Amino acid sequence: MNYIFLIVFLYIFFGFLLYIFQRNIIFNKSKKPQSPQSYGLHNTEEIFIKTQDQISLLAWFFKGDRDKPLLIYFHGNSFDIGERAYRIKRYNDAGLSTLIVGWRGFSGNQGNPSESNLYLDGNATIDWILENTKFKIKDIVNYGESLGTGVAVQLNLKYNFLCTVLEAPFTSIADVANYRYKIYPTKYLVKDKFDNLSKIDKIKSPLLIVSGKNDEVVPHIHSKLLLEKAINQKESLFIDEAMHNNLYDFGIENSVIKFILKLWK
Repeated sequence: MNYIFLIVFLYIFFGFLLYIFQRNIIFNKSKKPQSPQSYGLHNTEEIFIKTQDQISLLAWFFKGDRDKPLLIYFHGNSFDIGERAYRIKRYNDAGLSTLIVGWRGFSGNQGNPSESNLYLDGNATIDWILENTKFKIKDIVNYGESLGTGVAVQLNLKYNFLCTVLEAPFTSIADVANYRYKIYPTKYLVKDKFDNLSKIDKIKSPLLIVSGKNDEVVPHIHSKLLLEKAINQKESLFIDEAMHNNLYDFGIENSVIKFILKLWK
């Protein structure tokens, strides 16, 4: 009988810890990167985007060819924007303008990340573009990587972008949590749900979903479910050997650029 009580106690205790510290698990913050030039991003401007609640977000803006669109890159968890510079450079080299923004709590930025706060960051990024550049909504490629897909999908409920690219997306954070912690009712415990699956059939712009079939963080089935439910113009790029963070080892930017330019006026 004592063993039963011990098991129940441990179950409740570790469940309590997961609930209390879930945002430390979901949002793995990062330090401030070096200058853009340190990563080979030449002619790239360091800017700061002010959010509605007065958080200042570090971002890097590159102005490409006049006759090419702008790609906004919403990065994934654990990274600072410098760690995604090698990806951005490939789009810069193709003549696209790019804007990569660090979330609050990431890249040395102040503030605490949460679902609602990251939505504020995403909206502030769009506002900055419309107020400080000549790009319109229809000129924007809305690119989300992993955690960033939650913001990219949410922005699609408001804006009709040139297109949206989701790299290694999830159906929801609750589903990812359920995959990792099967013994807990994560559906009811997760605070920041980022429920992409409930929104994917409402997005307004053409969609490209990119995923590795060996993804060890977000099971590939998430991408398949999102693709199946999406009803607007949609394409997919599923790579047999790829995992969560190595999709660019397979040159996915070539397919992304081809998809973008096919839609570009």
